[in-house]
Amino acid sequence: MVRSFAVAVALSCLASSAMAQTQAAPATAPTQAGPPAIKPTVKKSAPKTKTATKPAPADDGHCDLGVVSVVGSPISLKKVGITVFGNEYSEVPSDAWGIDDLIVARVRTAAGAAIAVRRIAYGKEAAYELYEKPGKGLFNNPRENLTTAVRHIAANSQCARYIVVTRFAGNLPGTNQSLQGIGVLTQGPFGRAAVFAYCEVTVFDGQTFAIHDDPFGSFGARLSSSLSRLAKDDTLRSIEGAEFPASPEAAAKETKLRDAARTLVAERLDKILPEYLKE
Repeated sequence: MVRSFAVAVALSCLASSAMAQTQAAPATAPTQAGPPAIKPTVKKSAPKTKTATKPAPADDGHCDLGVVSVVGSPISLKKVGITVFGNEYSEVPSDAWGIDDLIVARVRTAAGAAIAVRRIAYGKEAAYELYEKPGKGLFNNPRENLTTAVRHIAANSQCARYIVVTRFAGNLPGTNQSLQGIGVLTQGPFGRAAVFAYCEVTVFDGQTFAIHDDPFGSFGARLSSSLSRLAKDDTLRSIEGAEFPASPEAAAKETKLRDAARTLVAERLDKILPEYLKE
């Protein structure tokens, strides 16, 4: 009986404890789901624009005007004495004064930015054909020889036109002495050094290689006109304080003569090129 009472007491204690725990637990209100949290928008900064220089337009191979200049080599050195025994001639066998570079630059300037100008390279053999062979021999035709040489040089260039600048020979007034191309002259025992520039311009059609009409007339008329204007320093110019070079090597390094010759060539071309470049 005592054991039954003890068990009853224990069960009563357990029931009271469980009831107390149930009453102590707070009633939890049902949780309401709120709106989802909005994440702040992070603005990405636009990439900085790099200010780069625009590349130059690529050469598309187009050529309006091809330039062949065969004037600067050789540079002539001519002494004219009182008698024939005082005459001497020698050459600087290279374009030491940059005459051909100058001629191409003057053509570019005269043509303007709208015309695509290309310098046409050539070999020594072709140069010989251009300014040595034409006019030599009884049956040679200078125009035909020049056309053949230019056609060969420009065969793969495909330019619309070609402007060809070559040397030619003129006579020194009062003598039977010739002056050819670009060079230096002295006359008499005490003559001052002078530079001369005899160059000829010819324009060819790029397809047929026909020679365009010369805007200044025939070669003979142009040569006669050039010689009649020598007093105006058109093709011959005395250089104050300059001495005739002692040797071709010295002439190549003589800056006063070089600058005078380049100035003479530039002035001459600037006068005549606009007429040759007209369509």
